[in-house]
Amino acid sequence: MRISTFFYTLKQGIINIFRNKWFSLASVATISACLFLFGLFYAVITNFQSIVKSAEEGVSVTIFFQPGTTEEQIMDIGSKIEARDEVSKIEYTSPEQAWEYYKENWIPEEFSDGFPDNPLENSASYAIYMKDISQQTALVDYLNSIPEIRTVNQSELAASTLTGVNALVAYVSAGIILILLLVSVFLISNTVTIGISVRKEEISIMKYIGATDFFVRAPFVIEGILIGVFGSALPLGTIYVLYNKVVEYIGTKFSVLSGLLNFLPVNTVFSTLAPVVVAIGVGIGFLGSFITVRKHLRV
Repeated sequence: MRISTFFYTLKQGIINIFRNKWFSLASVATISACLFLFGLFYAVITNFQSIVKSAEEGVSVTIFFQPGTTEEQIMDIGSKIEARDEVSKIEYTSPEQAWEYYKENWIPEEFSDGFPDNPLENSASYAIYMKDISQQTALVDYLNSIPEIRTVNQSELAASTLTGVNALVAYVSAGIILILLLVSVFLISNTVTIGISVRKEEISIMKYIGATDFFVRAPFVIEGILIGVFGSALPLGTIYVLYNKVVEYIGTKFSVLSGLLNFLPVNTVFSTLAPVVVAIGVGIGFLGSFITVRKHLRV
């Protein structure tokens, strides 16, 4: 494309927006509303997933070893477990550490002298934490296959609940995003259709004097893309301001929940949200205008 053609196409796309300014404003407003809801939904879901992830990281599988298992065997088994893909970290508790913990937390000091040196001498254990709680079953099956392991303690309820929550969030997110995208594409399509009908005579003349299909289509595609850009910039600015204010308000008014509700920093959320919203806005504008032009121009 020549530079002159590019600037002509850009100019015509901008002129189309102002020529159909009410429809353009309606499209920008609708895309902004859709992307604003998408952005809010994304911010809530991202924080919710972060909370669920923190809960997952606190769920562990604990293993105890058969009597007579040597320290060397225990360390070797620990190394093999830690090397597995689904394991994020393991924590070893020796019999001595276990006994000290019980003495400090459960046995009054005046009674501790009546016990043997270490009644928990066969209580060496590993607490195994996973990257993804849904992989707990596979990990437990592996652990049960190791002869030196006596007992495997797991939380099936926590695993099934957290896995179910993650699946539900994924399905709901996909459904809402699809609905918002379809509504936005529909409105862009209507705006471009109006633009085509207004310029129908001009387009016919352009075709008669030899204008290419690309030359005729390009201004409408540019119009759709610009509407998408404007429609994505407005909600991003609004969400950025609102997010900080809401997080600050909740932190001030509901400080008792600060240990449970650890909100992500706004920059962490926007590092993904901003490019995604802009890409969706531009994509909606491009697809809505391109599909409509192909359907109605028949060039």
